[in-house]
Amino acid sequence: MAWITADDALKILNVRAQTLYANVSRGKIRARRDAKDPRRSLYHRDDVLRLAKRPHGRRKVEAVSAEAIEWGDPILPSAISTVSDGQLWYRGRHAVQLSEHATLEEVAGLLWQGEPIRIDASPSRARPTARRSIDEATGPLKAGLMALAERCADDLPSLGRAAAILRHEAGEVYTTLVHAMLGSADRRARGDPLLSRRIATAWRCEGHEDVIRRTLVLLADHELNASTFAARVSVSTGASLSAGVLAGLTTLTGPLHGGASASVKSLIDMASRVGTDAAVSEWLALGRPFPAFGHPLYPDGDPRAAALLQQIVVPAGYAELAACVERLVGERPNIDFALAAMTEACHLPRGAPLTLFALSRCSGWLAHALEQIATGKLIRPRARYVGLSPVDAAA
Repeated sequence: MAWITADDALKILNVRAQTLYANVSRGKIRARRDAKDPRRSLYHRDDVLRLAKRPHGRRKVEAVSAEAIEWGDPILPSAISTVSDGQLWYRGRHAVQLSEHATLEEVAGLLWQGEPIRIDASPSRARPTARRSIDEATGPLKAGLMALAERCADDLPSLGRAAAILRHEAGEVYTTLVHAMLGSADRRARGDPLLSRRIATAWRCEGHEDVIRRTLVLLADHELNASTFAARVSVSTGASLSAGVLAGLTTLTGPLHGGASASVKSLIDMASRVGTDAAVSEWLALGRPFPAFGHPLYPDGDPRAAALLQQIVVPAGYAELAACVERLVGERPNIDFALAAMTEACHLPRGAPLTLFALSRCSGWLAHALEQIATGKLIRPRARYVGLSPVDAAA
């Protein structure tokens, strides 16, 4: 089996790099890590030659661009993370393997290309009384949104500032979100340097600290997902780092993104009332997509979910649901299912999935923000207009 470099593949195909990556993500070109240099990928020569026989070697730009918006090729160059051969990699490091020993602070340092980050004992420019009342009344999500919005009013624009200064500010923004989302319960553990231990102490589940640590590592970044793209678009305008994280957090709240774990509970409740098979059949009859099952980037199953589920005793209802959906639908649990199952198995707060997702993924948002700022470019895609033609409108 012959493997060739990206440069050779691009010469044969006569396409741009993003088109090559698109064909890999769609399974049309097989790729693997270069054993001599894990930062590079090699491509299957026969797959490349087969695609090269296609007329002109590529499709119209409009077709490629349209597919890029919905699970298509990467639309921005990034060296932070990628999914290749069904596995997630952080700057060339295997994410699941990292989760076996690394802390979120160490992974954030890897993503930011600096030292392991440090969460300060007290947030910068905090207003603890106001923020505490918000947290107690409405929960960690609103507390995080309000804290970031408060920072946005004062933080400096991101463009034109040294990388070292921005990395320091990124740490402050991260600290702000941690204190806001953990709220007053975080006081018990503010002296602890590790986020996983602070969370476990705040939630009074110290016996589950290791599974929390693994979860934070597994969720730290995931290519150009919706919330990460929102964060990059925001800072590409020169907006502050806190504005970028705020954009990411608001996007994460959607039920098709960070809110997917909450939908699993509805399905579990239905299964407890009518039986698992009946619940799955009814869900199918209503034409609903199954929450927290399947993933376009992991046709053989989400390795993050598999790694996390191995660390807990999966509740019986969740185990039955996973088996039933795989049997009747052909989809396996993804990381959202694993978060929901872990929350019940470890007796975590109801909002734990979103809190863990946000506090972990914030490290990725900031990594992408720093990378985007370094390019100095504005993200401004064009629309492919499909409405009434200007001539008809003027008639």
